[in-house]
Amino acid sequence: MTVMAKTLERAIDEATALPEADQEKIGRQLLAHVEKLQKLRREIDKGLQSLDAGQGRRLDIEDFLKIQNARHGRS
Repeated sequence: MTVMAKTLERAIDEATALPEADQEKIGRQLLAHVEKLQKLRREIDKGLQSLDAGQGRRLDIEDFLKIQNARHGRS
């Protein structure tokens, strides 16, 4: 068993001692987190496939940061 699996198993064991409502909340939060990670993994895989197919393009990091900072109200 990997360290992560052991940690997850321990967390689940600890959670089972909590009231049912808390267990449900933890379960929902964990599932939401896993779903976000799965979505991110799909997006990364899609991007890698695009790059492998030669569809990538150069990125000017300075311009990218300026756009992102302007979008989020930072200078």
